[in-house]
Amino acid sequence: MALSDTALSDTALSHTAVSDTILVLRALGLGDLLTGVPALRGLRRANPDAHIVLATPERFCGLATLIGAVDAVEPTPGLGRLHPLRTTPALAVNLHGSGPQSISDLLALGPRSILTHRHDTFPGLQGPAWPSGIHEVDRWCGLLAWAGIPSAADDLTIPRPNGYPDRAGVVVVHPGAAFPARRWPPERFAAVAAALHADGHEVVITGDSHELDLARTVAAEAGLPGGAVLAGTLGLLGLVALISDCRLLVCGDTGVGHIATATGAPSVLMFGPTPPSRWGPRGTGPHVALWSGGEGDPHGDRPDPGLLRLTVSDVLEAVDALLIERV
Repeated sequence: MALSDTALSDTALSHTAVSDTILVLRALGLGDLLTGVPALRGLRRANPDAHIVLATPERFCGLATLIGAVDAVEPTPGLGRLHPLRTTPALAVNLHGSGPQSISDLLALGPRSILTHRHDTFPGLQGPAWPSGIHEVDRWCGLLAWAGIPSAADDLTIPRPNGYPDRAGVVVVHPGAAFPARRWPPERFAAVAAALHADGHEVVITGDSHELDLARTVAAEAGLPGGAVLAGTLGLLGLVALISDCRLLVCGDTGVGHIATATGAPSVLMFGPTPPSRWGPRGTGPHVALWSGGEGDPHGDRPDPGLLRLTVSDVLEAVDALLIERV
């Protein structure tokens, strides 16, 4: 593995499997975790005897188990919040970002080696340059490839979690997103849900507990029954099970869309201001990513103009095509 030791040596080392603790930092959101699955699995295959610890938010503990590549989760809500492990890591892997703070967080644990993109703040620390303009999955697979660790960018599938009711055939509409820039207007989601309901589909509206009012608004405007609102009731693994079972998912550029990719569920996704070439579904699965072109701030405080150019008719056309294709 082309790594530097904790003294920040500029001597490249060849990869040898690690049998001690490997700490991986990915303390971000749901989509971030799921796009990191191929890299995590590549790391597991290269180090079958290692104890791999994933530093990620506590709410993802169950999902991390489904991935099948990590042995433990170190609950980490974000940068600057990483706690020392009981055992000094033999290797720390930065799947979090370009640094410098993520690099500093990992170096503070005193690992014997660190795998990260290089940063000018640490001139003695080797690593590949941070690549811009590529898909998030490819970014982390590329980091491992630089270290001589193969991974497969299409290795994204996770199994359906057990112990959840079968909801086969439902259509899931998820109107929320982390930032206003990525939120398609609720009245448009309601129009899509109403059209699907009128066609005889069972439509449910999902979201987290903070999105309950949004889900209720969409359901009410769509004329759905009260039981259609599942926001705040499922938990993350329950949501994974639901999307695994569903006939179709309709949502924006949000982590829930990555669940559809991971479970093989058909999806229609509205992108803006970030293009799907960077964060969209991979491969040739049953997914339609709509994007009107033009990029902007994905953390903006109002819906992106490009996202607003996507109409209800655009979405329903994609929905109809996908449903017909799946009959």
